[in-house]
Amino acid sequence: MDDATACPICTMNDILESEEQFECVTCGHEWARSTTDLVDAGAIVVKDSNGNVLADGDSVTLIKDLKVKGGGITLKAGTKIKHIRIVDGDHEVDCKVDGMAIMLKAQFLKKA
Repeated sequence: MDDATACPICTMNDILESEEQFECVTCGHEWARSTTDLVDAGAIVVKDSNGNVLADGDSVTLIKDLKVKGGGITLKAGTKIKHIRIVDGDHEVDCKVDGMAIMLKAQFLKKA
């Protein structure tokens, strides 16, 4: 077997092949046979409220008013936020609004 069919988790070459997928004998991990179905293990896919994929550096707009915990302010719907950063976790978007660094959930944003 070549490196294309090595397990992406444990990198072993002990692979069982079926029509639709590969399965690692060592760790039991299963993945799609088609390389187009493979997603980079480190990639985070974050979608806005309309289902558009967000990426680092995108501009977004708030779709509803959000109260900022600990800040005592409310971010108004329609506020445009530039240069977002995608991070892993419950609040997927890291950004700055009015000089304040905050983290937001993508479900309250739409791509601008």
